[in-house]
Amino acid sequence: MLRRALVLSIGLVTASGLIAQASRSEPVPTRAPFATFPMTLGDWQGRESPPLEKDVLAILGVNDYLTRAYFSGPRSAAGLYVGYWQSQRQGGAIHSPLNCLPGAGWEPLSKTTLDIPVMRSATEPTPRQISINRYVIQKGLERQLVLYWYQSHGRTVASEYASKFFLVADAIRLNRTDAALIRVTVPIAAPDEQAGAHAEAEGVRFIKALFPVLTTYLPS
Repeated sequence: MLRRALVLSIGLVTASGLIAQASRSEPVPTRAPFATFPMTLGDWQGRESPPLEKDVLAILGVNDYLTRAYFSGPRSAAGLYVGYWQSQRQGGAIHSPLNCLPGAGWEPLSKTTLDIPVMRSATEPTPRQISINRYVIQKGLERQLVLYWYQSHGRTVASEYASKFFLVADAIRLNRTDAALIRVTVPIAAPDEQAGAHAEAEGVRFIKALFPVLTTYLPS
């Protein structure tokens, strides 16, 4: 009951904040399009994935997106999806990856968060910690590690509830509702702890290479 009340309260506050700001014209942040996103991230080399279908794009409502596979040697692969919403006022809003998993046949096996030290830019003197979601999912005999987070205005959050709270706060404070969802998927080669640990290590290594470049394409 308390959880439902909390969700309802957040929803009401979100709606109130967005309606209050509806009469104001939202600025369009300057950013580089994902079409120019580099294929090489450290020792990871990218390959384009098939574009999303029109009906999927219509449901997502993204203004720009990136979907690729990156490889580093014969045993290291990471799938990357980044969806960017320029505004979330007119019905376009970030969808949690968890909403799509059951429909695609994936079942979540475990859920936790993971803290990763990353560099915001190549010139940053010290790393900072970001907290992201860590899921293990399974479809048949196939298992994957899913790492994802929400990012807006230089802020990185794992919690979907926190991302909604900041959406309202930034709409009121900055008159901006732009944000992004970043998802990294890594295959788990075998059903044992060692394979899971290897997938996590590779996912973390990829995110460390990705993060300094990604921030260039997401307005702060």
